[in-house]
Amino acid sequence: MSSLPISSDPSEQPTPLGVLGQVFGYSDFRGPQQAIVEHVIAGGDALVLMPTGGGKSLCYQIPAIARQNAGHGVTIVISPLIALMHDQVGALTEAGVSAAFLNSTQTFEESSALEKQLLANKLTLLYAAPERINTPRMRSLLASLHERGLLSLFAIDEAHCVSQWGHDFRPEYRSLSLLHETFPDVPRMALTATADALTRQDMIERLKLEDARLFLSSFDRPNIRYTIVEKTDATRQLLRFIQTEHHGEAGIVYCQSRKRVEEIAGMLEDAGIKAMAYHAGLDARLRQQRQDRFLREDGCVMVATIAFGMGIDKPDVRFVAHLDMPKNIEGYYQETGRAGRDGLPADAWMVYGLQDVVNQRRMIDTSEVASEEFKQVMRGKLDALLTLAEGTRCRRVSLLGYFGEPSSPCGNCDNCLSPPAVWDATEAARKMLSCIYRVQQASGISFGAGHIMDILRGKPTEKVVQYGHDQLSTFGIGAGLAEPQWRGVLRQLIASNLVRVNTEAFNTLQLMPDARQVLKGEVSVLLRQQAASSQAERTRRGSKSTVKTSVKGMAEATLNAGALERLGRLKAWRTDVAREHNLPPFVIFHDATLRAIAGQAPHNLQDLSGISGMGVKKLAAYGAEVLRVCAEAS
Repeated sequence: MSSLPISSDPSEQPTPLGVLGQVFGYSDFRGPQQAIVEHVIAGGDALVLMPTGGGKSLCYQIPAIARQNAGHGVTIVISPLIALMHDQVGALTEAGVSAAFLNSTQTFEESSALEKQLLANKLTLLYAAPERINTPRMRSLLASLHERGLLSLFAIDEAHCVSQWGHDFRPEYRSLSLLHETFPDVPRMALTATADALTRQDMIERLKLEDARLFLSSFDRPNIRYTIVEKTDATRQLLRFIQTEHHGEAGIVYCQSRKRVEEIAGMLEDAGIKAMAYHAGLDARLRQQRQDRFLREDGCVMVATIAFGMGIDKPDVRFVAHLDMPKNIEGYYQETGRAGRDGLPADAWMVYGLQDVVNQRRMIDTSEVASEEFKQVMRGKLDALLTLAEGTRCRRVSLLGYFGEPSSPCGNCDNCLSPPAVWDATEAARKMLSCIYRVQQASGISFGAGHIMDILRGKPTEKVVQYGHDQLSTFGIGAGLAEPQWRGVLRQLIASNLVRVNTEAFNTLQLMPDARQVLKGEVSVLLRQQAASSQAERTRRGSKSTVKTSVKGMAEATLNAGALERLGRLKAWRTDVAREHNLPPFVIFHDATLRAIAGQAPHNLQDLSGISGMGVKKLAAYGAEVLRVCAEAS
């Protein structure tokens, strides 16, 4: 049972706010949490879109506790990740809530024992993977619970996984429609941090949530600074970024290939950074060990493919870096959202270049299983990400606009802090487009970017001479621009849908219909000036140093010397407790709770009871020890 007593008298049932305070130690709900909680407690279906770090878990945990206390039985939480199940169950247990998980790590005897607990109404929440939900044994168990009136709520976490249009489609989620078909009277809620309008509609249809109430929170994460820079030497750029802006801090670096992951992790280790590689090619036990280390140790950097990240609750990830461009904005938003879950300043940093565009186009175009409709949607999503990367307006305005949320310039992204220069590239664009056209007209075939730029710059390479392209009128007309500048022009022409990379024909360049207007001089082309590092980088570093102080100096700015000593001792004590319980330290207490304790210098349990994050069970379990640690530091 949960820590709150069950009573047959409705007037004695704790309010949602009471559960929030008694169990989790918080005095107020955030944003739409209270409305969601009250709606679900009353038995309503819900579709919840809330950004990472916005408090989605409480939106089903509090209804689970309240409904179980009212005699409705267990809440089934469907989650795709074993690690997430383990940490959430651990956190709930620490808060005094009876919770468990069923997954492939358990023996038959352990699973059977849990099933008996369920049927005896001794669990408030049970976590299970979607694959488990669809097994005959689990279906039978759910049916037995339902017959006894002990099936309270279904909470489907990471619900975007049900949609083929989403960034993390998992076919096993499709089977979850059976919940509505088999148990139509049991309320359901689906939760996700990321879904555009198309994905949202697909979620509603696939999960049969047409009658569910939609709760759409702001997608804004104001504490995250978005920066996208041109890729020159990605390895060197990443190392400089970490060493100068996030030395000794936790972060995640995303790469597209397993080989690249291993290379970057090795490079960072050689540079003295605590880095680890994570990808699907590693042994499952090794992946788990590395994930545990990332969650439990301070200052670790995880270099990974997208196989890593979903459900990672570590609050103090200070940066997420992309060395390769994601597939779409949803993926980018989901991955960058793993930074700064504690609300303190964090960085979302990405380098990208022309080859990233080509690689992503190729993966879409050469898919042998995707339909043409699916490919077209994915191309549109990639185009939106290119527009974000190449755009000159506020990154946050562009990002939120993709999800249909209006906003104003944030003053905290690279484009706001160091507005990119814009130049009239009409003439350069016409030269590039004309060259592509002349080459195809002369040879009857298309050529790739390198060849086109050799012609523009007047380089008589063997290939240029072989095809007679040194005789074209466009040969040498672009000698005034260096190759990196031409690559920038081409990249932005692709982002503007004036040029297409045909990945099914050796990455050759083809003109799009809108290019005709540019060639005719009917429209002008304004492009962002390719930054040469200097001033823009200095501006960014100067403003960033202020943010660094606000993060690393947070305690120093608000705590005196005695409080700082208490904080240090409390963190050391928390580490020992977390190790003993086999949990990440933040599951025991968040940093913010420890800072509040250190600042208050409590002398008795009453002093501790009002501190945010100090619930009833934690006060009983740890209160005396916390007071002892504080007293020793005084």
